Amino acid sequence: MKKKLSIFIILLFILFILIYPADCAKAAAGGLVLWYENILPALLPFSIFSNILIQSGYLDDMLYVARPALNRLFFCHPQAAYPIVAGFLFGFPIGSKTTADMLREGKLEKKEADILCAMCNNISPAFVSGYILASSLGVYHMTWITYAVLYLPPLICGLFLLKRQKAKKWHTAPPVRSNLNFQVIDAGIMNGFETLLKLGGYVMLFSLLTQMCVHIAGKEEFTLIALTGVTEVTNGVHNIAQSSLPFQCKYPIMMAVTAFGGLSGLAQTASMIKGSGISMRFYIKFRLVQTLISAALASLIV
Repeated sequence: MKKKLSIFIILLFILFILIYPADCAKAAAGGLVLWYENILPALLPFSIFSNILIQSGYLDDMLYVARPALNRLFFCHPQAAYPIVAGFLFGFPIGSKTTADMLREGKLEKKEADILCAMCNNISPAFVSGYILASSLGVYHMTWITYAVLYLPPLICGLFLLKRQKAKKWHTAPPVRSNLNFQVIDAGIMNGFETLLKLGGYVMLFSLLTQMCVHIAGKEEFTLIALTGVTEVTNGVHNIAQSSLPFQCKYPIMMAVTAFGGLSGLAQTASMIKGSGISMRFYIKFRLVQTLISAALASLIV
C-alpha cells in the first residue's frame, strides 16, 4: 500500500509538471531563491562551525567547564545545553541536525536525543517576529507573548521528559582529545554544504507541492488555507494573512501552523536525522501535542 501511494504521488507530480510547466518553473525558482537568499546565508555558517565544534572535541571542553551550572539548569543533562541553545536560537532544522550529530558522536543517549530533537526543532524566532508578526499580521508588539506561546510549551515539556530520563555518563576527568586541524575543518565544511543542499532540494519540492495545492483549492479559501498550512509554513502563513478571516482566527491558526512546521518540516527533519536512530514517530507525536497547546494558548490571548 505504501509503495503504491508513493508511486501515485510521483506520477501526480510528473503529471502536474507536464500540465502546468510555467507555474512549476516559477514555483521551483521561488523555492530556490528563498533557499539561496534566506536559508543558505543564515544556516550554512552555523552548520559548519557546529560540525567543527562537535568533531574537534571542543564542545566537550566547554560543557565540562560549565557542567556544574548546566547540571542545575538541565537536570543533570549538561550535554543537552548545546542543542537546546542552538535549536531555540537558530531555529529549524538546526535543532534536529545538532541533536543527530551529537548522538552519532556518542554524546547523547538515544532517549535524550529523541526528546531533544522534538523539543528544539522549532521555527526560528527571527522568522516568527519578522515574517509572521511584522510582515504578515502587523502586530510586532506581540513578539514576546508569541515567543511564549510557541517556545515555552516544548521547552517545559522537553525538560520534564529529560528529567525522567537517564543521562549520558560523563568522565570525571576533563576531555583530552580536543584537536582542530584542516581535516576536521574540511569535514565540517563538506557536512555543512551537504546539509544545506538537501534543504534546498526539499524547499524546491515542497514549493511545487504548494503550487499544486493552490490549483487544487482554486477559489476555496478554507481549502487553500488547510492545504498550504499543512504543507509548508511560509506559504501557509501568507495565505492565512491574505484571507478574509478575522484576526481572532488568523492568529491561533498561524500559531498552530508554525508549531507543527508543516509536511515540509517533517520531511527535512527526517532527512537531518536519517541513520542516527532518532525516532520520527516520537517527533511527530510531540509536535502534534505542541501544536494543540500553542493553538489553545493563542486562542486565549486574542
